[in-house]
Amino acid sequence: MMPFANLIRSEIADLEAYTPILPLDVLAARLGLPIEQLVKLDANENPYGPSPRTVQALADLATKAGPTGQLAMAIYPDPNQTRLRAALSSYVGQPEERILAGAGADELIDLVLRLFIAPGDGVIDCPPTFGMYKFDTGVNGGRLIPVPRRADFSLDIPAIEAAARSGAKVLFLTNPNNPTGNLTPLEDIEHLLKLPLIVVVDEAYIEFASQHGAASVCDWVPRYENLVVLRTFSKWAGLAGMRVGYGIFPEWMIAQLWKIKQPYNISLGAETAAIAALEDREYLLGNVARIVAERERLLACLRNLPFLEPHASASNFILCRVTRGNARELKLMLERLGILVRYYHTPLLQDYIRVSVGTPAQTDTLIHALETW
Repeated sequence: MMPFANLIRSEIADLEAYTPILPLDVLAARLGLPIEQLVKLDANENPYGPSPRTVQALADLATKAGPTGQLAMAIYPDPNQTRLRAALSSYVGQPEERILAGAGADELIDLVLRLFIAPGDGVIDCPPTFGMYKFDTGVNGGRLIPVPRRADFSLDIPAIEAAARSGAKVLFLTNPNNPTGNLTPLEDIEHLLKLPLIVVVDEAYIEFASQHGAASVCDWVPRYENLVVLRTFSKWAGLAGMRVGYGIFPEWMIAQLWKIKQPYNISLGAETAAIAALEDREYLLGNVARIVAERERLLACLRNLPFLEPHASASNFILCRVTRGNARELKLMLERLGILVRYYHTPLLQDYIRVSVGTPAQTDTLIHALETW
């Protein structure tokens, strides 16, 4: 019998699988706890969920008639994302011609790499950071060039410059960074844009950072032909389950991306939810302000615990080093109580946990459990 498994691309066969966070119902069944008892602080989701206008728009969609008299959901969605891109243009202050939406920013990360990376081409990653850059580099047969961050999680600019000289084509930067929560100074990003490679700035958490004056680099895209800015509705708009992201691209690049994106990559439900969120942005940004305020309260509470060393954050999560005891045991203890946090035990994050910012009640539950550990 022919060993058909040998037909698999070698880089895929050797690829380490990405470990996603499980949904509430699966976790509740695994832990033997009711869903309502879980305090889910492991995936940086918005504890307040989508806006009322978004919920109503999705409910209305079920009975909305399409142009042919059929239910709207029976008709393919707009492949050109016309209404969504118009709404996004108003939100980010960039023309529609520079905007492309994806099934989460994850799809756009993959599209950018597909556009530029042939097998063996270099991609610079700055760990610890978002794992999808490494994952999608592997899927596309790229050569990952890790440039670890410094001890304070700032970028090692000279090392990135050296990596760029080794034949890299793309550099990924998350700002604020995930899972560390720190911002990269704008002058560092501007310096890196002078390198002969594509610089992708992932601003998944920028709405939380801008509450304290941090600036987006969206407006830089017309000035730098090698700059890409990615955003998402998952965090600030409470739409992680709908999978809607978008990017601002130089016009020379976006023309090529339109060629390779899936024609109907944004579902009608996702488009409807995202447009409604943008129309209700005042409500949602009010929730962002509540999360930022709770982040500061949570940080103060965590600093009072003698076995944790939390890092200040510009995002909706806080990274903590467990300085006494075992981080994995701490994570499992919290899990048995129905409190879910992210656990890290990698060479660059020895004995770390990451805690998403929840509601005040969720913070109180977490701190009470930590105080009894």
